[in-house]
Amino acid sequence: MKSTDKFGTAPLGKLLAEQAIPASVGILTMSIYAIVDTIYVGHFVGPEGIGAITVVLPITFLISSIGMAIGVGGSSVLSRALGNDKRKKAFKTFGNQVVMTLFLAVFFVILGAFFTDDIIHVFGGMGDIETPAIEYFTILLFGVPFLAWAMMSINVIRAEGYPRVAMYAMIVPAIINLILDPIFIIVFDMGIKGAAWATTISYIGSAAFTLRHFIYGKSALKISIENCKPSFPIIKEIASLGSVTLARQGVISVLAVVLNNSLYFYGGEQGLSVYGIINRVLMFANFPVLGITQGFVPIVGYNYGAKLKDRVQQIVKISIGWASGISVVLFIVLMTFAANISELFTSDLDLIKDTTPVIRTVFLATPLLAVSLIISAYFQAIGKAGPALFLALTKQGIFLIPLVLILPLYFGLNGIWMAFPIADVGAALVSFAYYKMIRTKYAKREELDLKQNPKVENLEPLEKLENE
Repeated sequence: MKSTDKFGTAPLGKLLAEQAIPASVGILTMSIYAIVDTIYVGHFVGPEGIGAITVVLPITFLISSIGMAIGVGGSSVLSRALGNDKRKKAFKTFGNQVVMTLFLAVFFVILGAFFTDDIIHVFGGMGDIETPAIEYFTILLFGVPFLAWAMMSINVIRAEGYPRVAMYAMIVPAIINLILDPIFIIVFDMGIKGAAWATTISYIGSAAFTLRHFIYGKSALKISIENCKPSFPIIKEIASLGSVTLARQGVISVLAVVLNNSLYFYGGEQGLSVYGIINRVLMFANFPVLGITQGFVPIVGYNYGAKLKDRVQQIVKISIGWASGISVVLFIVLMTFAANISELFTSDLDLIKDTTPVIRTVFLATPLLAVSLIISAYFQAIGKAGPALFLALTKQGIFLIPLVLILPLYFGLNGIWMAFPIADVGAALVSFAYYKMIRTKYAKREELDLKQNPKVENLEPLEKLENE
């Protein structure tokens, strides 16, 4: 567990780079394999295949996000426990994460298997897209528990201080998928089913890699029966913080229902295919912010647990600055090469023509994404589920879903695309204003608190509120 000691002592810029670069590389690799997967489907299955993937992925990620939620929530508990040198609690937390992930993932997979057709219809799988969407979803369900385990484990591994191992856990499925896609789709001529099996096997590979880390690797968090016994206080804490991630993914899934059905209504199968490409580009465009956010969380959690408030405030500023700067570079690339990006995914001239201007519209506010994501992650890392949940839901819940419903009434299909940059701007403004309000409000109390009770001088402002 000594690998976490550097979180409280190492220079923050160097520390963030050590944590964020592997996370970013892992996310970038995953986004590249998702892009390549869509390219194969687009060229060898057709626009309907892209539409099918667009319908199915929000469903599978909703189920597998249970693992992500348990991983993120548990990692916050782990990081603060390690910062406080409470190792027994850290071990117990991991054991409870294992049980929660496997039980809930399998339960929801069984539920998904019984209601496959209904679920596909709700998420917009209609017309020519319905049959390939059902085929894709049915196969992908087999891999969802493995994906849930991998997503949980990656967050735990990062919280332990092994960002490179977490990076490899994301690279492994990407390599597997990149190898199997052309074999299954082209050589075996399996079409959309080939893409589904390639993805499912890649999920299994990632799960096996992370399991190896806990059994044979450097991890001190070994799986044991004693630590897996349910501890309801720990489960409650994990669930409280994990609910932020789960709620975010839940809202994203609600957005997918609204968005897919709106796209089908205003743009037909073509509208869904355009968004299938946009969604893949979104994964690529967001990778630096997501990587920095994931690298930022364990650093904040540890330093908050160790009551090193100055380091917490500094890492927030550094992270937002870095993520915003990189996002500006990606913004320029997207605006300049929108047409070339569209051509990567399909040879269908109509689809290329429709997708190019949409890329330029959807990504207009890309540099602002860093503000909302990092500030939301800050509150989650320090164990404040309420503010984290509110900010996590701001973009999709408060802005994007209503805008997707309202703007098309006046602007048609273009109104859906316009909703994205408006939501990004709104979420960034709300997050920044909320963070400044909290800091300002409790900073004013700091001087008075120190005079009345000098023991609180090393506490974060939000922690002082709990002690009042």
